[in-house]
Amino acid sequence: MDLEKRSPAGDPQEPPPRTEAEGCLVVAIRIPVRIVVLVLVVPVRMVWDALVVAGRVLRDTVLRPFGRALAWLGWAVFVWPLVGVWRYVLVPLAKGVGWLGNVLLVVPAVWVYRWLLTPVGHGLAWFFAGVGAVFAAVGRGLYAGLAWLARYLVVVPAAWLYAWVLTPVGHALAWCGRGLAWCGRGLVWCGGGLVWCLGMVVTGVGMALYWTVRVLLVLPALALWRWVLTPVGRVLAVIGREVWDALGHAWRIAGYVSRAVGRFLGALFRWTVAEPARWAYRSVLTPVGHAVRDGVLRPLAEGARGVGRAVRQALDSARLSVRQARADVRRMLFGEPAKARPVARREPSAAEARTLGSSTTALTKD
Repeated sequence: MDLEKRSPAGDPQEPPPRTEAEGCLVVAIRIPVRIVVLVLVVPVRMVWDALVVAGRVLRDTVLRPFGRALAWLGWAVFVWPLVGVWRYVLVPLAKGVGWLGNVLLVVPAVWVYRWLLTPVGHGLAWFFAGVGAVFAAVGRGLYAGLAWLARYLVVVPAAWLYAWVLTPVGHALAWCGRGLAWCGRGLVWCGGGLVWCLGMVVTGVGMALYWTVRVLLVLPALALWRWVLTPVGRVLAVIGREVWDALGHAWRIAGYVSRAVGRFLGALFRWTVAEPARWAYRSVLTPVGHAVRDGVLRPLAEGARGVGRAVRQALDSARLSVRQARADVRRMLFGEPAKARPVARREPSAAEARTLGSSTTALTKD
């Protein structure tokens, strides 16, 4: 008997098959654990699926529109004003400041550098080059004199002192050191014997302590690890592995159960609420709405449009009457306005126009 649902080949949710032989302890633990875990996990999985569906509905109907509204409000309150300030205030101001800085600072600084500092720098460089050549010649003479004095006042006496004083003294000290080395070797042989005796004593004490610690501590601890803790750990590992596998199987089975319950509730809601509401909307509310629209709303709209046309005509008549009355008052107070004289805009006739065979033109003709 196995509660695991067999999935088709290649399903990534199928656990890898166990190749090792399973004992009776594993089989005895597996079935009760899977039954208990399934009973405990199914309500949790159903609650989890319900929360997921509620979260998706809340996200699509509330959070996403609210987020878009907040984003639009943020753009309207922060981004667009900042873009406007940057584009129409800061950029023109920066361009103006840059042009002013170029005119007031860069151009005068370039002129001063090119026509004032560069000639002065070239003159100072030529002057210091000449002064440096003079000082260099003087320095070379002083260096040669000091080198000659150092050679004959320091180097030659030091070489003589090393060759005729320090070398003989060093040879004598080396001979004395070799004698002291022979004496030290004898002392080292004596010390080696003492060290060997002390090493044997320490080795014996160490071996005694090693076997004491091994017999009193290491062997009992090893026996406890091998014969008590290792079997208990293996049993706990088997129990933990089976509980983990049972949780996985129970979670998948609970998913199937939750999906079936959700589909059942969806079908129940569709046949008890959605379908009657759609039938009522299609068979009752739509004909009633069409009747109300054709029998009530359209006549009311036609009447409202007729009233609007009558009101507009009355307003146009009143506006025309007011305009005529204002023109009559202006005419009584200020008289008739002067009429503009018509200006002749026609072209000159053929007789009055300039011709190629005559010097007489329309402007010079009497």
